[in-house]
Amino acid sequence: MTVRDIYTFLDELSPFALQESWDNSGLLVGDFTQEISTVVLSIDLDESLLDSIPDNALFITHHPIIFGGLKQLQFNQYPAKLLAPMIRKNISNIAMHTNFDQTHLNEYVATKVLGYEIIAKEGFVAYLGVDEPFELFAAKIKKAMGLEHIRGVQCHDHIRSCALVTGSGASLMRNIQADCFLTGDIKYHDAMEAKVLGLSMLDIGHYESECYFGEILATHLEKLGLSVIISPSKNPFSYH
Repeated sequence: MTVRDIYTFLDELSPFALQESWDNSGLLVGDFTQEISTVVLSIDLDESLLDSIPDNALFITHHPIIFGGLKQLQFNQYPAKLLAPMIRKNISNIAMHTNFDQTHLNEYVATKVLGYEIIAKEGFVAYLGVDEPFELFAAKIKKAMGLEHIRGVQCHDHIRSCALVTGSGASLMRNIQADCFLTGDIKYHDAMEAKVLGLSMLDIGHYESECYFGEILATHLEKLGLSVIISPSKNPFSYH
């Protein structure tokens, strides 16, 4: 099976045309004519993962390894340090980022991980049906996401509606029409703004909310008869 065969399948599953204008999903490294026997699914790429994978493999990642314009390739810096072994080993890479968020990831986290029904969707944002006290709701989210601690901004005693954006979605807060907003990478000034807006927020983590990418996509790729390796990659953060 060629890279183009797999790309076409992925495009039908989660159209690349849905990606945001600032995104860089699609074939980032490789050749559409390359024959592929091994597919690796991961949120990101790292050196240890590249070392462990055989030549001529295809990486399908959530985050694009090439995001902005490249003006030089210095092989001791990111991302060229990862691109160099990929080229040596003839490893291709397709990224499925904001298109996959919209078609699969938000829905999976909402229904399969958190266990709530989606009552509306607006692009990236999934709205969940909730009718629970804030403290109970926060405790349920913390347990479902496997978080030791959960940071939050509490503006409500009772949550009747909730919005979800996996990854980093705090920039969307001004458009959220709900009591509570679940997303990752909430910064200090995001929290201050949320207080002014009267929007409760819970930080569900960037990695923690996206680590399901591989298992979601694997169920679809297995239908093609491909050998699929799921590698959730390593969370770059450590907690002490």
